[in-house]
Amino acid sequence: MLALLNRRMKTKPLRVALLGFGTVGGSVARILSERPELADRLQLTYIFNRGIARKRAAWVPSSVAWTEDVDELFRSKPDAVVEVVGGIDPAGGWVRRALQQGAAVVTANKMLLAAHAPELLHLAVMNHTQLRFEAAVAGGVPLIHGVREGLAGDRLLRVAGILNGTSNYVLSRMASGNEPMAAVLDDARRLGYAEADPSADIDGEDAGAKLVVLAGIAFRRHLRLPDIPRRSIRAISAADFRYASRLGCTIRQIAMVETKGDGFHAFVGPALVLRGSNFGLNMGANNVVTIAGYYGGENSFSGAGAGGPATAVAVVSDLLSLTERERDHGEEWLPARAVPPPARPYYLRFVVRDRPGILASIAASLAHQGINLDAVLQEPGYPKGALPFVITVEACEEVALGKAVQEIAAADFHAEAPLAIPMLLGEDPRT
Repeated sequence: MLALLNRRMKTKPLRVALLGFGTVGGSVARILSERPELADRLQLTYIFNRGIARKRAAWVPSSVAWTEDVDELFRSKPDAVVEVVGGIDPAGGWVRRALQQGAAVVTANKMLLAAHAPELLHLAVMNHTQLRFEAAVAGGVPLIHGVREGLAGDRLLRVAGILNGTSNYVLSRMASGNEPMAAVLDDARRLGYAEADPSADIDGEDAGAKLVVLAGIAFRRHLRLPDIPRRSIRAISAADFRYASRLGCTIRQIAMVETKGDGFHAFVGPALVLRGSNFGLNMGANNVVTIAGYYGGENSFSGAGAGGPATAVAVVSDLLSLTERERDHGEEWLPARAVPPPARPYYLRFVVRDRPGILASIAASLAHQGINLDAVLQEPGYPKGALPFVITVEACEEVALGKAVQEIAAADFHAEAPLAIPMLLGEDPRT
């Protein structure tokens, strides 16, 4: 069916139905309406949204039908359906229905893909159509196309990136301004970078869902979101940035998946990164992703990670790609086997009620797990009742570190819970 569709599209434009007319959907409609040079390839025919009386826009061509009845949209038998409603339900049901009808689907819905991508990709293959989702990760950055097309000849080993603009805005502001997280979050809400409840951003769920999609694209494997360890950035303080700076580093929320033998390890959470690295230099709400391959080494992609216009560009680019493909058999993602992470160095921050013997006690717990200390850092000027200091340790297994930190945390000298975060210092995954 898709081959026939492509042949027909040489003389007829792709009839596009839009599910959702919010920030992204409105931007998609505007691009299709304001670029007449696309008219011979893409034709917007239907817009579905609740409350169309208040949503209807005068700049949308009169030939476009508006509806609050999703059945009406599907009865029009569109060639492609753009889903920018978000969430898992009812969007998931609409995507399935479109694919079952043989329509191609373009979506920006990372949560739906994280939950159901293997099923939906299989459904697309069985119905000889396509599911495309460039806009689901990193907004307007052509990341998925770059991995699929530009790096197809390499054997990929690792995908790591800053995938959440809200967290990056917060952490880069804290790094440059010595501000507490609560104050920066308030500013982020006022500027529109953060939701009223930013939990999905700062606790890693948003980046985790995007990482599921990236792992599927890079490795054709499906990582279950519940199986990806996610650590919040809530515990990061201004003191952590001062200590990180002494180590030539800064702190960012990193999402990473890497191969290890015949399995995969993934995580989302705060990490120390070198100040001069792509991650350390990434400021504000921008996204950056680094792909490491066995033959080609590292390649990076960066740009605006969110916003209606940037995301809409990715959606329209996917639509245009549907008109260019003579033949595309689709893809399917196999289950991924989760394995423990490789050994790596860690940054340990303690806030204690100062007294003799604390450092010896911590060192003994680490030694008990076979973990070697690398450095001890203590900045002056903090009160004795809440004294922060940092220990960095040499590369160690995460399980061993977890046992040591659990033993250390049971002591009665802590004013705050200990913080342990990995140090990502540019290790080559080929070694």
